[in-house]
Amino acid sequence: MKFKKNSAQFVFVFLGMLTAFGPFVTDMYLPSLPAMQAYFKTSVSWVQLGLTFSMLGLALGQLIFGPLSDRQGRRKPLIISMILFVIATLFCIFAPNIETFVILRFVQGVAASGGIVISRSIATDKFKTKNLAKALAIIGAINGIAPIAAPVVGGVALDYVGWQGIFAVLLFIGIVILVMCHLFQESLSVPRRTSASWKQVGLNFKKVLKNKVYLYYTLELSFALAILFAYIASSPFIIQTHYGFSALAFSLFFGANAIAIGLGAALAAKFKTPAKAIKTSVWGINICCWSLFVFMPLGVSFVMFEGLLWFLCLMLGMSFTIATATAMDAARALAGTASALMGALGFLFGSIVSPLVGVGDIFASTGIVLAALSLLVALTARMGLKLTEK
Repeated sequence: MKFKKNSAQFVFVFLGMLTAFGPFVTDMYLPSLPAMQAYFKTSVSWVQLGLTFSMLGLALGQLIFGPLSDRQGRRKPLIISMILFVIATLFCIFAPNIETFVILRFVQGVAASGGIVISRSIATDKFKTKNLAKALAIIGAINGIAPIAAPVVGGVALDYVGWQGIFAVLLFIGIVILVMCHLFQESLSVPRRTSASWKQVGLNFKKVLKNKVYLYYTLELSFALAILFAYIASSPFIIQTHYGFSALAFSLFFGANAIAIGLGAALAAKFKTPAKAIKTSVWGINICCWSLFVFMPLGVSFVMFEGLLWFLCLMLGMSFTIATATAMDAARALAGTASALMGALGFLFGSIVSPLVGVGDIFASTGIVLAALSLLVALTARMGLKLTEK
């Protein structure tokens, strides 16, 4: 397919690749954890630190690259982040020990964060109102699908190329995106850039957080993403260990749920008003989460369990799209800073929630986490709607 610089096709493909990049960095190598444990002759906890540190890097890096892109434009920080990613990934492949690997994973996460945070800023630069919602619908769909699809892709790759091969695939993806960064034409003109010092950047974060519309919808998005991370963390054990399905069958269910998120993102754009889409998604999320909370400890059938998960993913896809579009539209003047905070909160919430579903009985703990998060989604959405419906 031929792409013109900054044609609509190029921009959407570019934004899609940038958005999927972060989740692939964190999740693609998950199926290889046992193989890595044997390779490095270390404990499970040390290998899992690679995931934890990459998520921390993704969260913290967005707080750097977001404001930097408001000052320097989008293109230069993107190129820097991708060069850093390519170098870190190359060293990951040849890491001599697990300690070095964990440190490199943190660097990888910081580097990959540039693509995530700047992709939302580019969309905000280039599109307005309804077109922005459409662009962010694509980003929201990929944001939801990528964390689910990445382990499936990694599992397939592991059988053929081993864990180092998975990182070689990530290296190739990084190089492709780096080439696209060079083809990308700057979307933030010089007059629209901020000349703020880093002290002023801190004040900009404070200013963005004072924007209540942005704050409430960002929190709604973060709690919805936390639900997704809780699902990702618990479902492999529930589906494979409890229900006895194979890894291949598990991958197929993951794929079906990923499709649901994409459908939800597309469905969000069909509503007459964002408020109606938000209300529908919040009701759907709460119905699914509370049903799982009640029925999972009672020994729910797999058909009902998967049905509720599929519908939950559909509603999450809607929530991701509308919450992101509304929040970013409200903070358009500081899009890079706003995008940085949004991304950082999502990954921080996910890193906190993921271990909680494994505490005690996984059915009970998962149900409690989902129910609590769904209430927080409802609360923050209600507060946001009070402001946007005035």
